[in-house]
Parts: sequence; structure tokens; C-alpha cells
Amino acid sequence: MTSLAPRDPQKDELLSPDNSAFLLIDYQPTQIDSINSMDRFQLIQNISAVTKLMQAYKVPIVLSTVNVATGRNKETVPQLKNLLPDQKSYDRTSINAWEDKEFNDAVKALKRPNLIIAALWTEACLTFPTLDAIGEGYNVYPVVDAVGGTSVTAHKTALRRVEQAGAHLTTFAQLACEFQRDWNRIDTVPAFVKSLVDTGIFLSL
Repeated sequence: MTSLAPRDPQKDELLSPDNSAFLLIDYQPTQIDSINSMDRFQLIQNISAVTKLMQAYKVPIVLSTVNVATGRNKETVPQLKNLLPDQKSYDRTSINAWEDKEFNDAVKALKRPNLIIAALWTEACLTFPTLDAIGEGYNVYPVVDAVGGTSVTAHKTALRRVEQAGAHLTTFAQLACEFQRDWNRIDTVPAFVKSLVDTGIFLSL
């Protein structure tokens, strides 16, 4: 039972904490309240689990909101904001976060080739930056069980569009296993197991 040495993150074809960044976009009350593609409570549970996973594996997070400064919208929902009390948030007026200079600069400054993205709605604030980032050479991974649209049709159609453009669809459980990779990486095993227990994937071990 000898594991191979950890791979060079710049050459690794799989996601790792060292070659990825997490884009968390527009998890605000207005957007949450208009999701009709999945249960809204489950959506918040899932995106909270994804956020905790990123923190456990020390993946850099770029957080963004839309229209808070203009007064048209409220801040990131408390369930996420409380997990990220010191996280800088890039507020925008653009529907497409990639077209906001500060957000765009923050992502590019990380120099990570793989962008894991969760955004509301799937058909707008996830689709548009995903397409733009792919166009600029990034590998983009939408977390499909932590995003939602205004209808099932809108959500599924948007995912089909980004996948056809080259996005790599993923799920919370797949991300967790891809980051952990080896049970011998004992430092992160407790967080890995807890994340799967908390989401009901594992029974308590």
C-alpha cells in the first residue's frame, strides 16, 4: 500500500488545493429567494459545505456581490458571511463578474489555472464569467449541486451551454475526494470526513 508522491500541482490533471481557486458569486437574499431549480434550504447547505471545504484545504476564495453599494441588493447571506468574516468582497454593478475590473484583477493575481465556480443564477452570473474565463484559457469547474437557476429548465440549459463551451461540471462530493486524494494525508482527513458526514453522504464514522 505505497502511495505515489504528491504530483506537481502545475502538471496535475486533477484539481488540487494548490492549483485551484474558488469563485463565490452573488449568494445574496434576492438571488436565493428566486431559485426554483432546487430546494433553497438545500442550496444554502450545499454552498456552505463547499465554502468550508475550500477553507479546510486552504483554497483561495474570491467573493463577489452585485448591487450592494447601490442599495438595490443586500450582502452575502449570513450563512456564508459568518464563515467568511474577514473575506474581502468585490461588489459590482455588472451582471457578469468577469467584466468587473477589481474582481477580474483579483482572480488573475492568484495565477491559478483551475477556477471552481459557484454563482447565482446558473443562467447568468455563473454562465457569463465561466464562458469568459474559458475564453482566456482557464479550466472552469461549476459546482452543479451548489448552484441554482430561476427554473429547472434555465439551470439545466445553462449547464449544457457551459459544458459545450468546455466547462468541467463537478459536485461537492467529487471536489472533496479530489482534494483529499489519499487517506494517508492525515492533516485533512478530519475535515474531509466531517464534510461528507455534514452533507449526509457519509454516515458518522
